[in-house]
Amino acid sequence: MGALAPLTRPGWAEAGQHLLAGLELAVREVNDDGGIGGRPLELLVRDTAADPRRAEAAVDELAGLGVAALVGEYHSVVARAAATRADTLGLPYLCTSAVLDALTEQPTRRIARLSPPQSRGWRVYADFLLGAGHRHIAVATQPSLYWATGTRILRDHLTAHGGTVAELDTTALTPAAVCDALADTGATALLLLVGHPEPAVPIVRSVRADKRLAETLIGAPAGQPEFASWAGELGEDGAAIPFLRYLPERLGPLGTRVETALAERLGTPPSFVAFEGYDTITVLAEALRSHGTDRASITEAWPDVAVEGTRGPISFTRTPDTGLWQWTWAPIQVVDRDPAEPGRFRILHAG
Repeated sequence: MGALAPLTRPGWAEAGQHLLAGLELAVREVNDDGGIGGRPLELLVRDTAADPRRAEAAVDELAGLGVAALVGEYHSVVARAAATRADTLGLPYLCTSAVLDALTEQPTRRIARLSPPQSRGWRVYADFLLGAGHRHIAVATQPSLYWATGTRILRDHLTAHGGTVAELDTTALTPAAVCDALADTGATALLLLVGHPEPAVPIVRSVRADKRLAETLIGAPAGQPEFASWAGELGEDGAAIPFLRYLPERLGPLGTRVETALAERLGTPPSFVAFEGYDTITVLAEALRSHGTDRASITEAWPDVAVEGTRGPISFTRTPDTGLWQWTWAPIQVVDRDPAEPGRFRILHAG
């Protein structure tokens, strides 16, 4: 199996490490159980460093090495490049953690995805904002298809309920200038649609220090506060910042066991990305066992796969908006870090 993950900067390396930990744990368990048809499952890992061109080159290399399928990736724009290239080469790809709705320009039967599409997750986040009384929000943005798509989803959903969305371009504004602009908008919430740690961390510090914005909610739908580095960099300032994660309210027996094993492997509580990694191999192993190990057989397996994952039963359906095979009912939560105990997460909303 070819595996893609952002393991070095400017990629979100911490997310890549969690993704890889989940993949590797599941591969070890598959092989401990006899592998696939008596043969061990092997991961050929390539670092994308959040670079779409590097991902495309990795897909070309892995396809040439004869991998049966491709898994992984966290950054949506990178996953889109990888998916498009894999589809062109006839290589099935199970996308682990990227959410951009359209991973390819045209509908394809080769691509499947575990993470929920951005349109679903970010509408859940917009519902959370509305329920908390936030109808006029601002978004701190950077140029990116992912951020632009997120802004559109939020605007469409909020304006349908009488809300407004003001955009603050962080390529033109310093963190202090973001605060000035935010104060002028009258928005009650600022959403961080920007990279981590820069410029997200400096913006949070500036907003927290600005008395004019003491009552302003900071939000991060893309999930920046999920990882330990966020709390390490921001401490108490990084708490009470709601974000999206893809976990159920309670893990079942499989999820609980895997959580313990992942924590031992990572040396820190596993993020939802680590569970996505584990579930990816669980799904793919079932596809290989039930349909065969050649690329065409794996492609044919997606509609027939039905497995118990760490976060619930997993099966795939075709969704018109995404043009690929999608796990439709991945759990979605809006959570934050508890200001009284930043290492503890509070579930604020579920969808």
